[in-house]
Amino acid sequence: VQPVESGGALVQPGGSLRLSCTQQHVTLSYYNMAWYRQGPGNQREQVAGLYTNDATDYADSVNGRFFISRNRAENTIYLQMNDLQPEDTAVYYCNTFTKDLSWGQGTRVTVSA
Repeated sequence: VQPVESGGALVQPGGSLRLSCTQQHVTLSYYNMAWYRQGPGNQREQVAGLYTNDATDYADSVNGRFFISRNRAENTIYLQMNDLQPEDTAVYYCNTFTKDLSWGQGTRVTVSA
């Protein structure tokens, strides 16, 4: 069972994107969900977390710029990314905190002038 991530694109520094994560057969709101990213030559890292009680936490590198949220009716997890910088270039994935789901294909974000 894989999430389906979308919304990645090529964007200039300072730009914004909103990523979406959905899954047809799993109710994502039952889980503590997170967005992860894997940049070129880097290991996959968690950048944002969303608890079932709607509490959130963020990696220091994105705190204040990225915002995670959910739409329960649409079974979708979002990642609003503002003031994007070249170091945010990565493939972005969603999964539970404990990585219970198979990894999806991810969605590629490229930040470049």
